[in-house]
Amino acid sequence: MTPTVPLALLRLALPVPLRREFDYLCPQPLPAAGCRVRVPFGRQMLVGVVTDHPVSSDIPRDRLRSIDTILDPAPLFNGPLWQMLRWASRYYQHPAGEVFDNALPVLLRQGEPAARQPLEGWQLCDAPTGSPSTRAPRQQQALQLLQDGPLASADLREQGIDSAVLQRLEDKGCIRRLDLLADREAWADTLLVHQDDQPQLNTEQALTVAAISSQDREYAAFLLEGITGSGKTEVYLQLMANVLARGQQVLVLVPEIGLTPQTLARFRRRFSAPILTLHSGMTDRERLDAWVACRDGEAAILVGTRSALFTPFARLGLILIDEEHDASFKQQDSFRYHARDLAVLRARLENCPIVLGSATPSLESLHNVTLGKYQLLRLTQRAGGARPATQAVLDIKHVPLTAGLSPQLQQLMQQHLQQGNQVMLFLNRRGYAQALICHHCGWIAGCARCDAWYTWHQGSQRLHCHHCDGQRPLPSHCPDCGSAELVGTGVGTEQLEAALQALFPTYRTVRIDRDSTRRKGELEAALQAIRQREVQILIGTQMLAKGHHFPDVTLVGLLDVDGALFSQDFRATERLAQLYTQVAGRAGRASKPGQVVLQTHHPEHLLLQDLVQNGYAHFARTCLQERQQLDLPPWSCQALLRADATGRPEVVAFLTAAAALLPGCCQGCPTSRWHGPVSAIMERRAGRYRMQLLLQAHQRAELALVLERWLPLLEALPEARRVRWSLDVDPQEVL
Repeated sequence: MTPTVPLALLRLALPVPLRREFDYLCPQPLPAAGCRVRVPFGRQMLVGVVTDHPVSSDIPRDRLRSIDTILDPAPLFNGPLWQMLRWASRYYQHPAGEVFDNALPVLLRQGEPAARQPLEGWQLCDAPTGSPSTRAPRQQQALQLLQDGPLASADLREQGIDSAVLQRLEDKGCIRRLDLLADREAWADTLLVHQDDQPQLNTEQALTVAAISSQDREYAAFLLEGITGSGKTEVYLQLMANVLARGQQVLVLVPEIGLTPQTLARFRRRFSAPILTLHSGMTDRERLDAWVACRDGEAAILVGTRSALFTPFARLGLILIDEEHDASFKQQDSFRYHARDLAVLRARLENCPIVLGSATPSLESLHNVTLGKYQLLRLTQRAGGARPATQAVLDIKHVPLTAGLSPQLQQLMQQHLQQGNQVMLFLNRRGYAQALICHHCGWIAGCARCDAWYTWHQGSQRLHCHHCDGQRPLPSHCPDCGSAELVGTGVGTEQLEAALQALFPTYRTVRIDRDSTRRKGELEAALQAIRQREVQILIGTQMLAKGHHFPDVTLVGLLDVDGALFSQDFRATERLAQLYTQVAGRAGRASKPGQVVLQTHHPEHLLLQDLVQNGYAHFARTCLQERQQLDLPPWSCQALLRADATGRPEVVAFLTAAAALLPGCCQGCPTSRWHGPVSAIMERRAGRYRMQLLLQAHQRAELALVLERWLPLLEALPEARRVRWSLDVDPQEVL
């Protein structure tokens, strides 16, 4: 008779929106905490993560179900990463099961083995037997990209190079396939740092590298405040070289995928080591392969967007966060974490340094400097002897505008273009016009599902709501009065592009926004055309505001930023200041002098005058003082309860009931208070009514205590079942 294997208790975090963990029965030996198991849950099978081996359960043993399959022989998360995720679940008040689910690649969430397949890449042949067609621009582009070293298929695909192009080049004997990580486990033994790509550091850069290097074997947090063009990337590279030489790995976080190609190219020119990427543009298999390669120590450098923070590393030695101020590091749905803040925690747990770099540091980071949590290092000189751009504010009141362009700006553009330079115009509004209006009766084309107007897109001859993505054909007549006199109001990038082609017909114009770069490779193709001087006039939204180096751009014009001066969001002025400084930094980055022009109807505005005359650093100090007087973050901490439903009364009822619970939850928390409920800035969006309730306290521990008391009561409210609600700790946007 076969002896029965005794069943023990296993506690799991499951990917369900419930703030609790679940007990199951499991035969011994039990899988360790951090391993995945497949279990029955209701009528479905779920993949959960083991969190504990309890000795008892609140559920009677005869009612507990048994696990189906143990998926991992060893934990998927090392100690520091495990601690960070558990802490994040508590801090952001988010179910642990969904936190772990967010931290895993999709294939691991589905129960696939945590093992990689050969990571397909391409490199140039040492002795090519053929040549690409001169009439095949994609083939030429692929060869150009591979000049800096081997690239993964995913990175090439992100630049618009598909498998058919690569196959044709392989057939011609120009390139060959390889496994990027084959026999690279010992990459530290063969690490090469290409000195010919290494410029001479100026004094500020050298002192910065020395200061960080003196503490690069233990945890330390540095805020690197460097003006645009000051050579922050070169500082990163030299810090990375020291860490890689010890056989340790580097994690580099960037705010957007669009910044990864140029970052990768720079890194690959410097280091002969496995450099991988991790972002949403990759396939599920590619993401898992990169994840496993980092965990197993096969990758030296990982460059990725915010979710790359959850990647395990065998020997993590340095974390770099580029453009640390960027709002893209904050996740805006589901698990609403801030990658910058969690990265600092991870660096502490991994006992490695972290460097947060920006020309326009966030007020939170500057505040942490005053508290002694971060060490501040400054780069105040442009690298290579480039001079800061001159700045001017143009008053456009009573001035005739052509598609948003004043005559003064047009004249300046003509001067810079005639000198053989490039001009960049910034307008953070895509489409042809902000709205379509009837010239006869005043009717405006409004979205049926949002409290917003349709944006007119001339290229597609459609009206498009940028909030709910609703679209409709461009009408030929006004539905109210029947008039055919329908005109656009407000200027978008499409209209600006058309006007510039008429005003400057001898110069080529390129527009870079979400509409013109939808297809893979279009963004990189446009950037390549700019760098090769094939275009002279650049039109861009905030996609062009940061991280890009255009040495021939000598004039930058900001056409319309007035809306941000009077926003209801208290962070709007900070973001405008960051945007202005970042955009202005695109001018005069090489030996040529640069000029920045800002058009406004409010030239006397104190924010604009402060920025132009004193710079971002002075503005930030002033803004921090104002925030302190108003008791706003970073001098306080906030949590935002959002709710939405198809009917407004349901939202009001839920948030009113939620507010009624707060007096009891705030007992013993003297600085805690709340505001609302109030409507969101756009109350109706995508057919749903939205309102919110704001909580605030001086101390994070106090706010956390209130939330811990409050959330179980919220979940028990009958009104909670009739709305969709979420909690956002440290909200960055009032949507």
